[in-house]
Amino acid sequence: MIEGLMQALSPGYFFYLTLGVLIGMFVGTLPGLTATMGTALLVPFTFALPTGEGIAMLGGLYVCAMFSDSIPACLVNTPGTPAAMATAFDGHPMVQQGRGQEAIVASCFSSTIGTVFGAGCYLVLAWPLIEIALKFGPPEFFWLGIFALTIIGSLAGDSILKGLAGGAIGLLISCVGISHGNELARFTFGVPELRGGVSLVAGLIGIFAIPQVLSMVTELRKKEFIAEYKPKGGETFKTIRKVVAHPLHLLRSSAIGSFIGILPGAGSPIAAIVSYNEAVRWSKDKSQYGKGDLRGVTASEIANNAAAPAAMIPLVTLGVPGSSPAAVIAGALMLRGLNPGPELFQSDGALVYSFGWALLFAGIVTFILGSLFAPLLVKIIRIPLRLLAPLIMLLATIGAYAIRNNIFDVYIMLGLGVFVFIVRRFGFHPGPIGLGLILGPIIEPSLIQALYISDAVGVGKVFFTGTINITLITLSILSVLFVIWTRRRDKKLQADGGERSN
Repeated sequence: MIEGLMQALSPGYFFYLTLGVLIGMFVGTLPGLTATMGTALLVPFTFALPTGEGIAMLGGLYVCAMFSDSIPACLVNTPGTPAAMATAFDGHPMVQQGRGQEAIVASCFSSTIGTVFGAGCYLVLAWPLIEIALKFGPPEFFWLGIFALTIIGSLAGDSILKGLAGGAIGLLISCVGISHGNELARFTFGVPELRGGVSLVAGLIGIFAIPQVLSMVTELRKKEFIAEYKPKGGETFKTIRKVVAHPLHLLRSSAIGSFIGILPGAGSPIAAIVSYNEAVRWSKDKSQYGKGDLRGVTASEIANNAAAPAAMIPLVTLGVPGSSPAAVIAGALMLRGLNPGPELFQSDGALVYSFGWALLFAGIVTFILGSLFAPLLVKIIRIPLRLLAPLIMLLATIGAYAIRNNIFDVYIMLGLGVFVFIVRRFGFHPGPIGLGLILGPIIEPSLIQALYISDAVGVGKVFFTGTINITLITLSILSVLFVIWTRRRDKKLQADGGERSN
């Protein structure tokens, strides 16, 4: 570990790490350009570098892109990646309240906290944590997805039924294409392009970005900008003090992100969603969540970024990538003749640990650069709506097309965008729809695999036995009951308040 630290502190190593962070900031800021895509595009350019510097550059891009995707999510309510969806719930309302700089700084500082915590787990707890992760199979991932779905209660707005309906719509959209169980085409209506399913990024851009653009167009006569903004001196330090004022909240979000990060296949989106849900659950004052609560931004960003380095733990210990960018980095190692897993730990432990230190330092560099650029980035909201709307539309179209180089994904984006814009007028929140779209590809394959296993030993034994299954089922039930109780309590308090006022 000490040898890896010395390697990570060398000038050349640090230079390429910082360069990767700068590229990652650009990649994450543009909707549709994901950390996975940026990492994959950068791999060929790292072959001319020594192995350590090349992997550090990839790690720097990965870490910073996980933060910078929150920038469009906060400023224009356009999460360019699934992991940034939860950040937009409170980040964009903060921007609308003139607190854009606070939202970006909070996101940046939270990203650093999460990255440092996750990298610390990578450096210290890799082997003990992976033993727990190995106990997660298809039924456990199914119940984990069901537990994540309970966040709908926090996103539903005024009507829990509309929230559940929105989640069901998202799940149905995720089912479009070839079935995981019997390879039959579902909901394709004879359109060959739908057989490959709905692109997750194109779908999320459609659900969040296009309705925002249409709203801008309808509001052109009412206001000129998204929100008012005046630069404030000392905002960075004020925001940091607000964030660190909730130490238990920070620790809980970091632990959730790191644990979910080491589960192969779960990834940052699940971590951010579960962390946001738990933040709402344990908060004494839930009324401000979804309306610009700083804790909503920090909960999702800490967990999102803690999951990023933690996803490398199964890669370096077992050779199993914990996320899509981790799979790209695994490919980069293999192209250099290095096989991730226990063999790499034994043959080149310094490289493994230097990469862990690189992820940690990348989080710190991301905060320095992100906080410096925050006042400049927030000026985006001062672009007149008549110019900003077509600019967002252009970036959204490029992002939807670039994922699979398929023009049909652009049509899907536009169709979903118009649909969500219409149903939003009837009280449907886009959050549950996006949540269903994200969780569908996780829940359905896990359910089908678990059902195949149950053919041999029985459904009850597969789904309803085992400590992890029972724990997740209990948490899901308690989560639903908690939402019902809090809503009834809030209605009662409102009714009592109305009677007193009368």
